[in-house]
Amino acid sequence: MPSHPVIQEIRTVTSGTFTGLVLEGRGPIVVEFMSYGCSHCRTIAPILEQVAQMPDFNEQIFMLNIAVDPELAERYSIQGTPTFIMFLDGQTIGMVEGLEPELQTVLSALTQPFE
Repeated sequence: MPSHPVIQEIRTVTSGTFTGLVLEGRGPIVVEFMSYGCSHCRTIAPILEQVAQMPDFNEQIFMLNIAVDPELAERYSIQGTPTFIMFLDGQTIGMVEGLEPELQTVLSALTQPFE
């Protein structure tokens, strides 16, 4: 029986699940601090979906709506959306603000801190 690649899905994280999923999570994790009112966030969303489904992309991706969880945005000094923070075994290892919505740009920015 042929093996099928696991398709990553972008999940939502909230202040109630952030510690368990991100800070206590294992391996590489990317959190997009976003807002549904942000046009750039909507533009980059389909690119993130493509990146998440790439066979060599091993990071988990979570979205955090800063309008719903402003205390987490404040804790991580989020100035604008979208902002991506990369975590490895609960530690912040990188941050990128306002990526261009191009596949290679997003892929490089989200994976570079883990290399």
